[in-house]
Amino acid sequence: MFQTIRGTFDILPDTQDSGSQFVPGSANWQHVEGRVREVMSRFGFEEIRTPTMEPLKLIARGVGQTTDIVQKEMFVVQRSDEDYVLRPEMTAPVMRAYIQHSLAQRGGAQRFYYLGPCFRAERPQKGRFRQFHQFGIELLGADGPRADAEAIACLLAIYDSFGISETRLRINSLGDAETRPKYCEALRDYFEPFRDKLSETSLQRLEANPLRILDTKSPEERTLLTDAPRISNYLSSSSRTHLDEVKEHLDDLRIPYFEDELLVRGIDYYTGVVFELESDDLGSQSALAAGGRYDGLGEDVGSKQPVPAIGWAAGIERLFLALQASGYSFPERERPDVYIVALGHESQKWAFAEAQRLRAAALHVEFDLLGRSMKAQMKEANRQRARVALIVGETELASQRAIIRDLDTSEQKEVEFGELINALQSHSEHSDS
Repeated sequence: MFQTIRGTFDILPDTQDSGSQFVPGSANWQHVEGRVREVMSRFGFEEIRTPTMEPLKLIARGVGQTTDIVQKEMFVVQRSDEDYVLRPEMTAPVMRAYIQHSLAQRGGAQRFYYLGPCFRAERPQKGRFRQFHQFGIELLGADGPRADAEAIACLLAIYDSFGISETRLRINSLGDAETRPKYCEALRDYFEPFRDKLSETSLQRLEANPLRILDTKSPEERTLLTDAPRISNYLSSSSRTHLDEVKEHLDDLRIPYFEDELLVRGIDYYTGVVFELESDDLGSQSALAAGGRYDGLGEDVGSKQPVPAIGWAAGIERLFLALQASGYSFPERERPDVYIVALGHESQKWAFAEAQRLRAAALHVEFDLLGRSMKAQMKEANRQRARVALIVGETELASQRAIIRDLDTSEQKEVEFGELINALQSHSEHSDS
């Protein structure tokens, strides 16, 4: 018997909760995705969809050759001497689409959002899978601090819409082209005497991008960070001003935050302001979402002009964990308006045709396909929480009058076949009100 690949999962109509794995049912996914789309729309973001497979060179150049993603976590496909990759993230693909289709010509700042699967060959654990689902935004063409604050406000609005308010926003600046070389050199000078205490990974980062040592999870290395140089002492005046203005906008919106000078990102395209949203409800892996400014990515992947850009990404699986921890109540499954209970061969033929006619009138209709008894069909109608049962047997066919039974009140009445649509639509509208 075939099984799902390790680190992947099926999304079924019903929630799976085996203790070791929690996967909500498809209706809950639709609810969450719908809420995300609703908030995105309020903020003026438009959906963009890119292929799940992209050129390896695009991802490596965009994300960074020395990142864990490129070195350890990509699923690579070779075909006709070309290397492709199942996308591990969405920002580089969206930037590729922006450049390829000349979307800057639409005028003004471009606001895009996305929802879709990504792939990383990392060790599966709670809330982390090899195929996972991301949603996020890319705000392209705006370089001012208001764009940064707008991106953060959109992020918080999504979690607020689910009632997830016990979160913590960390913010930092990685500086600009003037800042980073000086700060990186200061970090190299600081860590050099401690080479014997650094892991092999951190030694590689020391040469390639010492900023990423600040993101170490090693307790011994984190002890070294206590006295490490702080980027605030190296920020250029423009970077400092930009960060201060972003914080002013957040203050105006009454969005709480705290500065964390050890906050960096695991992807090399980030510059300037970066941020991360956390929740203690998720345990040690506390991140809900993260993002920042990446003004150099456009030129890195082929733009002839600079592309000011800021965005963030969030995992839907981690959002579900936060919803589970908060006791969030998902809407119940939509109730069928009608369940047709048909008794006998001719009634079943009538029920099949009538179901299509009622559905064309925008009614949600279910009926039995197994030829079961009336008792079994009524039991199924109640299990599905149908509003009414439409009962038809030989007697009803002969009289051209069906029985409509309200399954909430058990009241019933006879209705002529020609009046069924009006009667059922009226009952559905009355039930909703």
